[in-house]
Amino acid sequence: MLGVDIDEAMQHDMLAYLGLLNRWNKVYNLTAVKGNANILNRHLLDSLSLVPYLHGERVIDIGTGAGLPGIPVALACPHLQVTLLDSNAKRCRFLRQVQAQLKLKNVAIVQQRLEKYQPAEKFDSLLSRAFSSLQAFVASSAHLLAENGQLIAMKGRWPGEESEELQGGFMIENVVKLMVPGLTEQRHLVICKKSDLV
Repeated sequence: MLGVDIDEAMQHDMLAYLGLLNRWNKVYNLTAVKGNANILNRHLLDSLSLVPYLHGERVIDIGTGAGLPGIPVALACPHLQVTLLDSNAKRCRFLRQVQAQLKLKNVAIVQQRLEKYQPAEKFDSLLSRAFSSLQAFVASSAHLLAENGQLIAMKGRWPGEESEELQGGFMIENVVKLMVPGLTEQRHLVICKKSDLV
């Protein structure tokens, strides 16, 4: 249903990640979602739902928090280089533990504020579940976008009003209604690109 091929080794690693998240969550409160079933549906499957829409080989998860959607993306797509960006030290400690325990060679963890991060190489896909506004996501992260790159905002309900506010040389290329197993709430991906490249 998600359009993602997950082999047995990937499944094992994803369950190990959820186990780590559950354990650390009891002490560090990394996510408000509690319980194995809720974490599976609301975090893992929700994150995997965007995989078919990724573009290019360099991906950054902005404001990754507990590694969502970045860790599931990295596990499902070992050919991608996934950067996890977060300014919070305890979250980054958790992410480094996940990286070490699961031997994630395609993951880089950056503890820095978004506006100060200046990578040597820009990214093909910028991901976010954390921004309240589409315009804020585009305005604050556009400096990380490679030529022909795209921004993917994970949203709940269709953000119609936000789409009308988009400025700064960007436009919405596509809005995808997602069907996430186990979730009854709406889920949408909003895919944005520079308007002169669409």
